[in-house]
Amino acid sequence: RILALADCRMQEDETLRSLASPSSLQGPELHGWRPPVDCVRANELCAAESNCSSRYRTLRQCLAGRDRNTMLANKECQAALEVLQESPLYDCRCKRGMKKELQCLQIYWSIHLGLTEGEEFYEASPYEPVTSRLSDIFRLASIFSGTGADPVVSAKSNHCLDAAKACNLNDNCKKLRSSYISICNREISPTERCNRRKCHKALRQFFDRVPSEFTYRMLFCSCQDLACAERRRQTILPSCSYEDKEKPNCLDLRGVCRTDHLCRSRLADFHANCRASHHTATGCPADNYQACLGSYAGMIGFDMTPNYVDSSPTGIVVSPWCNCRGSGNMEEECEKFLRDFTENLCLRNAIQAFGNGTDVNVSPKGPSFQATQAPRVEKTPSLPDDLSDSTSLGTSVITTCTSVQEQGLKANSSKELSMCFTELTTNIIPGSNKVIKPNSGPSRARPSAALTVLSVLMLKLAL
Repeated sequence: RILALADCRMQEDETLRSLASPSSLQGPELHGWRPPVDCVRANELCAAESNCSSRYRTLRQCLAGRDRNTMLANKECQAALEVLQESPLYDCRCKRGMKKELQCLQIYWSIHLGLTEGEEFYEASPYEPVTSRLSDIFRLASIFSGTGADPVVSAKSNHCLDAAKACNLNDNCKKLRSSYISICNREISPTERCNRRKCHKALRQFFDRVPSEFTYRMLFCSCQDLACAERRRQTILPSCSYEDKEKPNCLDLRGVCRTDHLCRSRLADFHANCRASHHTATGCPADNYQACLGSYAGMIGFDMTPNYVDSSPTGIVVSPWCNCRGSGNMEEECEKFLRDFTENLCLRNAIQAFGNGTDVNVSPKGPSFQATQAPRVEKTPSLPDDLSDSTSLGTSVITTCTSVQEQGLKANSSKELSMCFTELTTNIIPGSNKVIKPNSGPSRARPSAALTVLSVLMLKLAL
């Protein structure tokens, strides 16, 4: 195993040398595939190769205090950039919450800021793509915000209060939540309500270090009344972390955010994962609700901190603390930036999906179960702990049932709703495999009844 690791390291170093050399900029394999590596490791590989490390030092000097056009006017700077574009540094990414996250992001932007042509509206995310899904969180937390419960009881429940209670039962969640509440509520002076910088830091620690099965419950809990929705809005202590005396211009706020590598990265990640898509069923890139919600939570504790704009239990609208007054000829761009929060279809659907305890069905199209398969005796309309989005029977049926229960929709003749009401109204006779459907019509008569009628007819014919 040691020999294999040594051989792998030698191959990596050899790849770096070939990519960092001037000759690598020629030939048909100029943009050949390279395995991704985090930016801290990519920097170590570059430092081990003299040509790459010298070009990287040159580029950092070129970027210091210069705009892109000035930098590219210098041939030495341009040559350094061209070489580094073909090194592992160009393809490197970071992991949110990694041990050296800030260092990783600094390395990433030291390369990519030299590649952008001016101020881009959407920037590529420096983070690795998210592959987990909401159903993974549901399985871990065993929470479904009223799914499968009595609709009357569910309507009276304050799911945001339940989320706070669940947090207090977990030592890590309780400790970090108590910490940010204490810091964000601590008044500095009669004119200064709190120390926002320390409040933001405490919030970042909470959302980065506490598992999402706890933090999501508090941020995205479903509400039926104003009291619940107000508790949801108050989750991040908005009087300190969010609100201010005046609202700045959104583009100015974005500009401030982009001067900080962490804030810039979280904003870019939000746009990458929550940007509304017209090519997916959910309105989210790759139909991944989890990626969007994670990116949203990742912005809390920075200048671009978003929050619910009011205490409406049903109308979900979120926004940073900014507006577009004073935008001048940039008003259209400002309004577009703000709409990515206030009118974001992907984000709204993701929040509602989490609150309802549902996730998009990512299984292949077509029936994923046998049509004649009867429900198992232990199945109930509520989701079991071990149900994931890959379960053959449950997800598409339960998702529809949940939507019907939560939203109070009437049944129609669609296939999914038929399956839903089959799941909800089907009874299993204890101790047998017989299925009784109370509302079945003549065409759904039970086999035993049909056999009885047939026997009587045969007896009469015989007589």
